[in-house]
Amino acid sequence: MSLEPLALKNLPRRDFIKQVGYAAAGTAVLSQLVPALADGAPPTVVLALVGGAHIHTPSYMQILKNRPDVKIKCVWDHDTARAGKWGATLGCPVADDPKVIWSDTEIKGVVICSETDRHKDLVQAAAAAGKNMFVEKPLGFTSEDSKAMAAAIDKAKVIFTTGYFMRTDPILLFLKEQVAKGSFGKISRVRASNCHAGSLGHWFDTDYRWMADPKIAGVGAFGDLGTHVLDILMWIFGDVNSITAEIKVVAGNYGDCDESGEALMSFKSGIIGTLAAGWVDLANPVTFLISGTEGFAYVDQGRLFFASKNVPGADGREPWTDLPPRVPLPMEQFVDAIGGKTGMPLVTPQEAAARVSVMEAAYKGSHAHAWVSPA
Repeated sequence: MSLEPLALKNLPRRDFIKQVGYAAAGTAVLSQLVPALADGAPPTVVLALVGGAHIHTPSYMQILKNRPDVKIKCVWDHDTARAGKWGATLGCPVADDPKVIWSDTEIKGVVICSETDRHKDLVQAAAAAGKNMFVEKPLGFTSEDSKAMAAAIDKAKVIFTTGYFMRTDPILLFLKEQVAKGSFGKISRVRASNCHAGSLGHWFDTDYRWMADPKIAGVGAFGDLGTHVLDILMWIFGDVNSITAEIKVVAGNYGDCDESGEALMSFKSGIIGTLAAGWVDLANPVTFLISGTEGFAYVDQGRLFFASKNVPGADGREPWTDLPPRVPLPMEQFVDAIGGKTGMPLVTPQEAAARVSVMEAAYKGSHAHAWVSPA
């Protein structure tokens, strides 16, 4: 996971979530992320939480609670105990039916953090009600569901994004720029890795047990963490032509839920990519690599090493620190866009659906021991 400042890059996921939820939403960061308010009372963006099951829900809610321009009006969750907990935490009423939220014209957007198998119904209902929506990744349980959701979101012409926060990392922003400029020459291969020790640490034993149940989450460890770096690979290098993978159980702490995997993919551009993701890694030191005929780059322990024949001073010997500024987190982008700010680099519904299609193909490739083209 790479949304955090470089000093936070290799924190365990639990510590990382705390840092994101409290540090990233703290006063110093908010002074950079929230635009200066005009004279008088700030405009209020009225939101509702629809499902609070996901492990990132606490950090998202902390960000929203710390924004002076946000009002969280209502909470709904099919789990009444969880709904009550979030209602108490956010200081707002609990709806006994999501129709209460869909029919409330004051509510301009919803944050959907439910279990993945509930996304389709909730997203389509939100779209029908004309609600802007932040939907936690992955968008859907299957490729077919995700494409149907993307179509509904497009038809409704609402603001949408999802939690692909790695796109805010200055290192990855810089590498995307350099690829676009041709600084690497002809790129032959790329590699991305997103791993932690969540299964070894039993992170999903209680509140988030559903995330280790593919019948509810749709995927296991490989899909959960892999979707983030898959997004980055596709964001930088384009569409995937075909993919195969080896995805497996390692420790067996969650029954037949996969805990680790490695994929090999062929991009339509001809680049070969590899992707590693899992919950059984004690460390994840090298998270990204690009190799080309005129340059290379790799990220080691949160430090970028960059070499290019086309960039003065880029010899790859010392960490490269001339990076673009961090952009607002996806949740910040979502609120800003509802508030009328233009130019937010939101993830499109089609992008979100395409990641599900490729990940689904990776799982099919693992099961069949074959190359599979995304649907």
